[in-house]
Amino acid sequence: MDKSPKLTPRQQQILELVQSTIERTGAPPTRAEIAAELGFRSPNAAEDHLQALARKGVIELIGGTSRGIRLRSDTLRTLNESRLRGIGQQFDLPLQALNQLSLPLVGRVAAGHPILAQEHIDRQYTVESHLFARRPDYLLKVRGMSMRDAGILDGDLLAVQRSSEAKNGQIVVARLGDEVTVKRFQRTRQGIELIPENPDFSIIHVAPDAEDFVLEGLAVGLIRNTMLT
Repeated sequence: MDKSPKLTPRQQQILELVQSTIERTGAPPTRAEIAAELGFRSPNAAEDHLQALARKGVIELIGGTSRGIRLRSDTLRTLNESRLRGIGQQFDLPLQALNQLSLPLVGRVAAGHPILAQEHIDRQYTVESHLFARRPDYLLKVRGMSMRDAGILDGDLLAVQRSSEAKNGQIVVARLGDEVTVKRFQRTRQGIELIPENPDFSIIHVAPDAEDFVLEGLAVGLIRNTMLT
């Protein structure tokens, strides 16, 4: 028997918009972006619908962040089944996996070593493969709060697909010298900007000829770490 909550057409539309935005950019939309996309008069209308979805248990809202919207694992399964393709991005562990994918968890990365070098792998996690829009290659533990307003918090596990190319607006994993960082990517005439989603942090400017810059991959999902032991 189907126990999934009954959603209004507008709630379903917002839910699919949240999911498609996560799939496209690696982060959920803001209330203002939802309002603009769906023609609401103000972000408050989007907030009311999000609160209703949270009460029905299909999303989780994180206070204090403009993009603090997370899709629950059961919601992702339902959306995947209804749309006949796996486009989920964020879920809780542990999962009762049917189609499983084993991903290495990357810990501290030593300077000059490939990010997937064996000495960087802390352990393996098994997750449901169909919950990702694109197949990730590894998980990276988020350190710090520079991407807080994108809903990416300290201790979360970021699912990353290896790539040396990115489009403007995508959330990426980049290496700058000895540091591996998660930021939003923006290419300009002056070079590359790595933009945080927290006003307490500064934009990182990368010169076009910087030799210590490497794009390691694209964010394709986020796993909450609160249930891991």
